[in-house]
Amino acid sequence: MFSDTTTVWVLWPEIALAALAVWIYVGNALFRPKPNTQTRLGWTTFAAAAVAFAGFALYWHQGGAVWRQSLVLEGHGPLAIDYFAYAMRTVALLAGFLLVLQASRAGENELVSEYLGTLLLAIVGVMLTASANELIFLFLGLEMLSIPTYVLLFLGRRDGATAEATIKYFFLSVASSAMLLYGFGFLYGMAGSTSLTEIRAALETSSAADGGLMTMAPLALILVFAGLGFRIAAAPFHFYAPDVYQGATHANASLLSILPKIAGVVVFVRLVGVTMPALGDFAWQLAIVLSILTMTIGNVSALWQTNLRRLMAYSSIAHSGYMLIGLAVALAASPAEAATGGLSSVILYLFVYVFATLGAFAAFTYLGAKDREVNRIDELAGVAKTRPVAAAIIAVCMFSLSGIPPLAGFWGKLALFGNAIRLATNTESATLQWWFIVLAVVGVLNAAVAAAYYLRIVGVMYFRTADTALPSQGGWGAWSAAAAAAAMVLAVGVLPGRLFDNAQRAELAVKGIALPEGLSQADAPTSLAK
Repeated sequence: MFSDTTTVWVLWPEIALAALAVWIYVGNALFRPKPNTQTRLGWTTFAAAAVAFAGFALYWHQGGAVWRQSLVLEGHGPLAIDYFAYAMRTVALLAGFLLVLQASRAGENELVSEYLGTLLLAIVGVMLTASANELIFLFLGLEMLSIPTYVLLFLGRRDGATAEATIKYFFLSVASSAMLLYGFGFLYGMAGSTSLTEIRAALETSSAADGGLMTMAPLALILVFAGLGFRIAAAPFHFYAPDVYQGATHANASLLSILPKIAGVVVFVRLVGVTMPALGDFAWQLAIVLSILTMTIGNVSALWQTNLRRLMAYSSIAHSGYMLIGLAVALAASPAEAATGGLSSVILYLFVYVFATLGAFAAFTYLGAKDREVNRIDELAGVAKTRPVAAAIIAVCMFSLSGIPPLAGFWGKLALFGNAIRLATNTESATLQWWFIVLAVVGVLNAAVAAAYYLRIVGVMYFRTADTALPSQGGWGAWSAAAAAAAMVLAVGVLPGRLFDNAQRAELAVKGIALPEGLSQADAPTSLAK
């Protein structure tokens, strides 16, 4: 078990970021000048520097004493300090840094410090979720993300549409948390422990005995899927997303697309993909059904959308369906296929989705102004002539989201569909073959459908003429975030090997599998939650 001082040391990046977020609140209250551009710029710079400092602290930990000493958790503690946690915390900080830049003009001037401080706390919530190895810690991390999100939605814009979106998200989020907590209660009752390691051992023992706890495990799995399905906007728990996205600002819609998705996928991987594979056919069949339903509803519904944020909401839903393909592969793989790549494809796809989506929303933010957001697809007409760089950034992100090679999204879809096909061709089970071949075919067809609405945005920018030019007053922060996200999409598309390797390391670590020869403990730490 970690000592108190070691726990503080391991969570130092999160503690530092939370402390700096509190200072933004306190500092602005103590030294609040008259709201102006310099105040907003100063707090944005401070918030970005705080995220960068947390990133430096995390990197220092990964290559420093914590990893070199090979700290091993005796028993089953609340933290899982492995390469998966490190990777997801890194993604959260990278995305958080760009979200801070995008939000440089978010909220009213007098509330900018409150907005940025709350955004930092939401990032801390995602990071805590990534390191959780027991149910209470998982739930607290998710709530530390959810509660700041309510505040951020309210602060984004003060009008009726935003208030309605905030209320919808709040009540539905509370309901989803209740379902998730109910599912956690079943797991605790079955295993007698909140530790994910002990829950897995109890389920495996009960499965081997063909009975016992397994009679209640399917109900627990359904409740967990319901609670987490809301976080990642997976059908049939997606219905809030289009209305909430449409009523939010571009900055808040970007946040909703990214931070809850990261946290939800992290919990799916740790709790479902690693802890509950002993549930057998029911688990992977449920994941396949939800995957097909989610991606199909998302892509088909997006075809006739004219509002940008509403379209991107359905896009977010569809991509959740794609990620469930990898989860289904991981749940269906036999113990002999432990390194199947299902979870690594989910991790890889999450990365490419996050930055393509963030880049698109940041570009939309840049093209608008405080009193005029870019709301409809038609408003992007002629942007290729008036703002060619912004149009190119949006085009790169749209092409990546649709999976057009050689951009990052292509490699993400290739990994997901490829692993489904590989599992279908390498198994002797006719049932597995049929299910996963159908899943792969439906996934490819959905990718083709999705290309229609992504390319429609590109077509409007490049092949239609604008009546009036967009204000393009979103600020340097939004432009920088969009450019950085697009650059990452291009870099991963051209050189995907490093991301594939890191995703595979994360999967091995979260499963507790020994690292391949040649990798040192400092290079890729093994799980400390074993």
